[in-house]
Amino acid sequence: MPKSQKGQCDMKRIYDFSRNPAARNYTIYDLRALKGSGQKLSMANPVGDDETRACVEAGVDLFVVGADQIEDIRRIAPIHFTGVGSTWAQFGSNEEIMAHAFDAMRRGADMYYTLRSYEAMEMLAKEGIPVQSHIGLIPTFSQYCGGLRGWGRSADEAMQIFHALKRMEEAGVFAVEAECIAKEVLEAVNLKTSIVTFSLGSGSGGDVIMSFVADICGEASEEETPPKHAHAFGDVGRLHKQIHEERVAALGTFHKEVVAKNFPYDHTNIGMHSGEKEKFLEALDKWTPAHQ
Repeated sequence: MPKSQKGQCDMKRIYDFSRNPAARNYTIYDLRALKGSGQKLSMANPVGDDETRACVEAGVDLFVVGADQIEDIRRIAPIHFTGVGSTWAQFGSNEEIMAHAFDAMRRGADMYYTLRSYEAMEMLAKEGIPVQSHIGLIPTFSQYCGGLRGWGRSADEAMQIFHALKRMEEAGVFAVEAECIAKEVLEAVNLKTSIVTFSLGSGSGGDVIMSFVADICGEASEEETPPKHAHAFGDVGRLHKQIHEERVAALGTFHKEVVAKNFPYDHTNIGMHSGEKEKFLEALDKWTPAHQ
């Protein structure tokens, strides 16, 4: 893959899926070329403008976001390869999934994630949509496997993962999120597939290493006990706690000062010009309703 002198991926001029001139840091072609190259890319899921700007400034390579975020992503990070998708229960039919995928691609997405059937994956891929799916732990289906747990720790289960990966390959899937798979398994199966693998808690054998912004930054997890792979590289949670405590303290002081009739303070008030108060009060005393 061609590189600039600064080590960053050379910008690629493209037309997006709405046939608008654009540029990307990585393309479908580039991500496929990662396999066997030894190069690793980073991926995160920024939510909101602040997190997106932070990811851009930090040099994170790829993004995955909700479909409703894509316009905001393109406003702040117009060149970043970005995947979007739908949840398993979001749509009832393949036709609805297809319509949603086309809409997302028109609005600037580079890849579409789906958990639905092989038939749905193949349907999307046949229309030229870069499809991402999921292997290993799928939290949506955790009831079927006895809860949230690691996958591929036995040879039989490791082969199940490989067979699912090859079936997706046959359906035309471009990429998969490989979640909480034994590291030895992803290392091995990644050598036997053309699918680009995004490792989430599955070791360094994936082509792309992904994690959640909240986990990376040490913020509160949606789970009471964060998963093993949720390594914190920062302590933004401490700052959030400090901000909350400062906010509560400020609001409490405001309330107490209002109740004590101390606030508003003199320096926060607006006063009339010199001599105008007396004129105003005199005029007020003389006022009578117009109809009298």
